[in-house]
Amino acid sequence: MYYLVFGLLVFLGVHSVRMVANDWRTKIRKKLGVPAWRAMYSLASLLGFALVVWGFGVARQSPVQWWIPPLGMKHLALPLTLLAFVLLASAYVPGNRIKMRVQHPMAGAVILWSLAHLLTNGNSAHILLFGAFLVWSMLSLAVARQRERSDGTYYHLTVSKGSTGVSVALGVALWIAFTLWLHGLLIGVRPLG
Repeated sequence: MYYLVFGLLVFLGVHSVRMVANDWRTKIRKKLGVPAWRAMYSLASLLGFALVVWGFGVARQSPVQWWIPPLGMKHLALPLTLLAFVLLASAYVPGNRIKMRVQHPMAGAVILWSLAHLLTNGNSAHILLFGAFLVWSMLSLAVARQRERSDGTYYHLTVSKGSTGVSVALGVALWIAFTLWLHGLLIGVRPLG
């Protein structure tokens, strides 16, 4: 469990720098230069991610069960993860209406993904992993919205025809691929049994 905790601290810590130390981040980016900052950020993120994956795998080998999820939670998790994949896709497809309305679709995707997994898993490794991501994504969203209110910056996107449809189609396709094949291949658990 220690590797999972350390990995979460590194990964989420790196992704929290702008939330907790934005002035320091700006100063260091200026001092090092954007390419060097991005390289350091990426390396630290990859290290944290690798520790999370490895630590989660180790923690799953000796689970401590806190609660048994009711069967109906699996049925609720499927549409939540579908929405998460659509939000994820809309974060990267330019000019779509979903991003214009939600403004922070990546944070929304992580919130729904974490919640869906917390509803269907009741052991300590899952609670720690998905609980940490849920709390972090909610804080990230709150800080981003507060920053936008205080400095007056909001998304003013130009919506292009078809980009919303592309976001939805891409999200659904990714969800189908992940639900039917990739989750079982990469995680070892098939969501549909």
